Amino acid sequence: MTSVRDILEELHLLKCSLLPGELLSFTEILAAWETLLDSYSLDPDAELRALHHAVQFEVRAEDSDVWFGIELPPGYKERGTMPIVSVKGHNLGRAEQERWQTVVAEAIEEVTGKASAPEAASQPRYHALFTSHHLKSPQKRRSLSQWSHELSLTGFAKVGYPGVIYCEGTREDIEDFVSRVKSMQWLALRLRFVEPVPQIANPSIREWSEFEKVGEVVEEMRRRGGESFVVEMGIGSAGASSAVSK
Repeated sequence: MTSVRDILEELHLLKCSLLPGELLSFTEILAAWETLLDSYSLDPDAELRALHHAVQFEVRAEDSDVWFGIELPPGYKERGTMPIVSVKGHNLGRAEQERWQTVVAEAIEEVTGKASAPEAASQPRYHALFTSHHLKSPQKRRSLSQWSHELSLTGFAKVGYPGVIYCEGTREDIEDFVSRVKSMQWLALRLRFVEPVPQIANPSIREWSEFEKVGEVVEEMRRRGGESFVVEMGIGSAGASSAVSK
């Protein structure tokens, strides 16, 4: 549970970050929070009394007719609970308000995305490999590309005969992707493996690609440090290459 001191620390930091002419204020019914914030500013280590209602305040500029209303709801900072930010104004039309709310939503998404990046990077990476008789359907190819972007996966699809699908990402996202692929209609689809990515894998590769030749698959897996994964299965071997060329 987020403590009163944690919230006051954020409010104090926000207040100190304001430029001249910018104001942070509480509504009259929440004046107790303003009193607490003033006490915290004078002595951050002082004993603080608990307040059980949500924090609501406004941030505005003196010469602007538009300002922001912020609420820190119960459970703030727990399980991804974010502040509620609304845009207000005396003469703010609906279209203008929607435009401002879009700006706010994009800013929050950018900040939360950057904050979660180190956590995502610390998760063990997994990879999975499928083979099938073929992969030709435009719908399947579009779905694979769309899912890879949605789940932040890297990898590739080899179209034609045989079909090959390789993906890399967090375990949860890989398992989600694998489940989606299995839900589609395939001829001779085989899941070769789902396992942690070896340390030798190249972490700098961040795209989803499509290939038409087996040799391109082997080269891509070589770049990723996993050529043996496909060669040991006969993908890219002399036998497989001759069979594909027929």
